[in-house]
Amino acid sequence: MNLKLYKTYFIKFQSLIALFVICLLISLLSDKFLTVSNGWNVMRQISVNVCISVGMTLIVLTAGIDLSVGSVLALCGAITAGLLSDGIGIMPVDLYIGFTLLGAILVGLFCGTFIGGFNGWVITRFNVPPFVATLAMLTIARGLTLLYTEGHPISGLGENFAYIGTGWLLGVPVPVWISALVVVAAVIITNKTRLGRYIYAIGGNESASRLSGINIGRVKIIVYAIAGGLAAIGGLMVTSRLDSAQPNAGVSYELDSIAAVVIGGASLSGGKGTILGTVLGAIIIGVLNNGLVLLNVSPFWQQVVKGMVILLAVIIDKSNAKSR
Repeated sequence: MNLKLYKTYFIKFQSLIALFVICLLISLLSDKFLTVSNGWNVMRQISVNVCISVGMTLIVLTAGIDLSVGSVLALCGAITAGLLSDGIGIMPVDLYIGFTLLGAILVGLFCGTFIGGFNGWVITRFNVPPFVATLAMLTIARGLTLLYTEGHPISGLGENFAYIGTGWLLGVPVPVWISALVVVAAVIITNKTRLGRYIYAIGGNESASRLSGINIGRVKIIVYAIAGGLAAIGGLMVTSRLDSAQPNAGVSYELDSIAAVVIGGASLSGGKGTILGTVLGAIIIGVLNNGLVLLNVSPFWQQVVKGMVILLAVIIDKSNAKSR
């Protein structure tokens, strides 16, 4: 009985245990890890992944997946930077439309939300598998980013915009505040709203949810739209931090977000997972990335280690599911 109880607690807190072990090992190997400046550096770095991963969690809870978030991040960041830097020029009528900082940000967020909603519409309207639909959007959004930027960075975006990614508020980096607000909003949605209950229900049993009167298509479109909007927020933070919109921004970010979701305990089969678990998964990924950099591990080996961690997390999840 005691052994079974211990196993239950281990399964429940396995992500925390993994984070503790990783921190312990890295701190023993590098004296630069357990410092205040490095701690804030890690939190600033994971803020983007937290925002993207929260959206990915909502999708995974419905038994879906979104491979386009990295490309959407890049496209929305580029659009915001382009509008802020150059506005819109309509040459035939000699018309120029300038954008304020708020206006450019709102357009960027709208584009991300629209693309996400379009993904959801394609998936539900034409019954396209989420993997295929979002893989296509990954290529489309990346191509549009390259077309919009002509393959060149868009730089010189001003101090006010840079504050989003590099500023501090009450002693805490602004990106950390933004990601914290996103997490709080997502926790409220999943735990306290009808939409949250519908999301879990669809992931648990889509057929039963349909029979109970839930509008499956509408919920999925909303969920994918939220994920697209959060990818756009991530794009704003990345572009602001670099003071430049890079055409290749966000490459492989979808892998980090999926890793955070899986490590955080969510099931790729849908219906199981929490926002706070995903945040913990994002912290583990961030600490792992930071530690590998501090230990001067080759970037190529970093990809290998990250892939092994994802595989191990999935294996553990499947093993725990069989035990339950």
